[in-house]
Amino acid sequence: MAENSSDACGSVYRRCLTHSTGEKTQSTSNGASKWVRLNVGGTYFLTTRQTLCRDPKSFLYRLSQADPDLDSDKDDTGAYLIDRDPTYFGPVLNYLRHGKLVLNRELAEEGVLEEAEFYNITSLIKLLKDKIRERDCKTSQAPVKHVYRVLQCQEEELTQMVSTMSDGWKFEQLVSIGSSYNYGNEDQSEFLCVVSKELHNQSYGPNSEPSEKAKVRLWEQSSRPSSGNY
Repeated sequence: MAENSSDACGSVYRRCLTHSTGEKTQSTSNGASKWVRLNVGGTYFLTTRQTLCRDPKSFLYRLSQADPDLDSDKDDTGAYLIDRDPTYFGPVLNYLRHGKLVLNRELAEEGVLEEAEFYNITSLIKLLKDKIRERDCKTSQAPVKHVYRVLQCQEEELTQMVSTMSDGWKFEQLVSIGSSYNYGNEDQSEFLCVVSKELHNQSYGPNSEPSEKAKVRLWEQSSRPSSGNY
């Protein structure tokens, strides 16, 4: 009688163990199926199917649902292969996660828009187009700034100096300052050449400087004595 009771207990234990193991395996399988691994241009992204299903009309929704009409390949790790730029995919994926567009300063909005259009995420496309339109509108309405420079030169150098100006610099005014000194047996007439440049919505920097040739002439003129005989 004791032996039969022992066998019954063992049978019950084995059934409980088998049932528990089956539940654990099923739970693990269901948990793993929630996650999707993407290989975008060689960079891996891990996200959930829920995130990819935010826009039912998007490419990512069809990918996560294993759409039979969608020709998609996987790599050796089981990640979906997507031949796109991973740099611009990050903001797209984050938008699907929390509904906000967050861009690093070095990322162009046009680049993210290109990816949003590829993945056909309609709400993000509209948001980016509105931001680009607003940015361009502010740029066009920004006041135009003018930078002026005064270059000193001799009469014989004047034509060459004006012809070698570049980078948007324009000739504005020529002021004669007379013959400041004699060079050999000839009087050398000196001029001040005023030039200007327009700066559209940008800060003053290296690009607002005159060309290298103009700066060399300015240095040569500033290093000469203002008067005297030679």
